[in-house]
Amino acid sequence: MNKPRVVLFTGNYVHIKDGVSLTLNRLVHHLERRGIESIVFGPDTDSYALEPAGRFFGVPSVPSPGRPEYRISLFLPEVLRHEIELFKPNIFHIATPDILGFRALRLSEKMGIPVLSSYHTHFPSYLKYYNLEFLEPSLWKYLHWFYGKCEKVVSPSSSMNEFLIRKGMDQSRMGLWSRGIDTELFTPEKRSPEYRRELGFKDDEIVVAFVSRLVWEKNLETFIQATDIAREKNKKLRVLVGGDGPVLEELQSRMPHAVCTGYKNPPELAKVYAAADIFFFPSETETFGNVTLEAMASGLPALVADAAGSNSLVIDGQTGYILPPYDAQGFADCILKLSQDYGLRKKLSGQARERALTFDWDSIMDGLIDDYSDIIKNSRFI
Repeated sequence: MNKPRVVLFTGNYVHIKDGVSLTLNRLVHHLERRGIESIVFGPDTDSYALEPAGRFFGVPSVPSPGRPEYRISLFLPEVLRHEIELFKPNIFHIATPDILGFRALRLSEKMGIPVLSSYHTHFPSYLKYYNLEFLEPSLWKYLHWFYGKCEKVVSPSSSMNEFLIRKGMDQSRMGLWSRGIDTELFTPEKRSPEYRRELGFKDDEIVVAFVSRLVWEKNLETFIQATDIAREKNKKLRVLVGGDGPVLEELQSRMPHAVCTGYKNPPELAKVYAAADIFFFPSETETFGNVTLEAMASGLPALVADAAGSNSLVIDGQTGYILPPYDAQGFADCILKLSQDYGLRKKLSGQARERALTFDWDSIMDGLIDDYSDIIKNSRFI
């Protein structure tokens, strides 16, 4: 069987360090280690937030309206189509159903190349944060058409797959491409009393952490409400926020008591997680929840929203707790319960770490390569 020759199309590869770009760069590094050639196409940018893995080609793009840190691809230039033809691919991997993804889908039909698509961003769940709920029916109609043209669609969690199937996606096309974790980087062993003190925490204080890109669609409102309720009843509770984003200043004005670290590179971020005692992430827009897995690997019980992605990671009552996304009082009660019961917190901490150890990057990436090979072997274009 021919070895996969992969062309990857994505809406973000170099301009923002987020879960999508980091995962896809890791994928390309893994393909290289396995001797599999690939080229990558994504929005161009004047400056790179990370050095791209593999051969990256920038596509003309413009800043996204209202969110200029993100970019929208405009088209696939003829010169870049020529690069694809010279590469002689046998599979397209489309990571984003945007304009570039649409052009790639059309090109796949023209060239007779099968397509695997990965579902990274749960776009329909974002609409309400921008008062665009009226677009949801049209968006789902487009997504049904788009993914119906792909040989396989992989999402990062079984709960996300189940949700997409309930929304009308073809079950026979659905697959799983989970996420892994570097458990030597993210580990409870990074916990340092000295570092906690540097952050401003006393040894007897209980630290509740939130780590993510700071945007309101991560359900920051519930995070603020729940921690405010809990802090009223337990003065030893402190709040730690890791990450950067367009609402950082507004968040700081709403939570002047919180310690905000801003963006941290992975080694420093590992220390941030380990400095906390509880992880609280009520976002309902995740397809997986990389930060939740990083927190669990760091030995933190995780409080998460009952939503696709998160509820595939956390085992309720064993590695943390799962609650309705907007149940601020319920989350506050769980924070208080864990903060007041060291034995329970320690038990869930150990179980969270044990569960994180089961998410191995190499086997997960190799599983995707197996999907590539199966699609090539059974391609309708043969």
